[in-house]
Amino acid sequence: MRPGITDAVKHLLIINVIMFIGTMAIGNGQSFYEWFALYFPKNPMFQPWQVLTHMFMHGGFAHILFNMFALWMFGTAVEQIFGTRKFVVFYILSGFGAAIIQVAFLYFQYNTGLGALIESGYSQTDIVSILNEGQYDKRWVPILGDKFNGFVSAFNSTMVGASGAIMGVLVAFGMLFPESKLMLIFLPIPIKAKYFIPAIIALDLFSALSGQSIFSPSNTAYMAHVGGALTGFLLMYFWKKNEKDKYRWN
Repeated sequence: MRPGITDAVKHLLIINVIMFIGTMAIGNGQSFYEWFALYFPKNPMFQPWQVLTHMFMHGGFAHILFNMFALWMFGTAVEQIFGTRKFVVFYILSGFGAAIIQVAFLYFQYNTGLGALIESGYSQTDIVSILNEGQYDKRWVPILGDKFNGFVSAFNSTMVGASGAIMGVLVAFGMLFPESKLMLIFLPIPIKAKYFIPAIIALDLFSALSGQSIFSPSNTAYMAHVGGALTGFLLMYFWKKNEKDKYRWN
């Protein structure tokens, strides 16, 4: 592999940095979030373009720094194998897959709570109206129990970050370079990519289902990570199985 940075990775880094600067500079960050973060589709703030734009948004300096470092480190190697066009398609599709899985998970949480409230005699129109005002009825808490937080947070959720797309790139890296050794900053033990990457995905799945954060902040969209990884794996599997030149587009 040639050293340096590849074209698609370079331009993705630039776009993400520009969006981050715009977020910090315009409207105290709120305007960019309202326009470009991915809102839950039932929320009146949702717009179709957010399915794409959210993956170029970030929630803070540490967030963008970590993601862009991962994009550079793994994306450059993958793009050298794929070529620029194919890498961009792979990256965007992985981001879409991450968004779809995360939103599907939120729909499950939302519909579970909504169904319980409707069974208790509440009107769906009244429930949605209260949620649209950014509020909730305290009487919902004993009805929903441990489902309450998931129900309300699903409706009010916003999703930002390149993590889902990067998880797809990470899976591609692991399949292309399975013997490469990786390690976490706080756990400096080299582990082969073919073991390291599935372990990271398994931890994300555990955190999503249990609600227990291990290495990431508690507001991390864990199912987006799983969705990006799954999409990346399916794309790699499909391309390897169906293309004569199984990875690169000229």
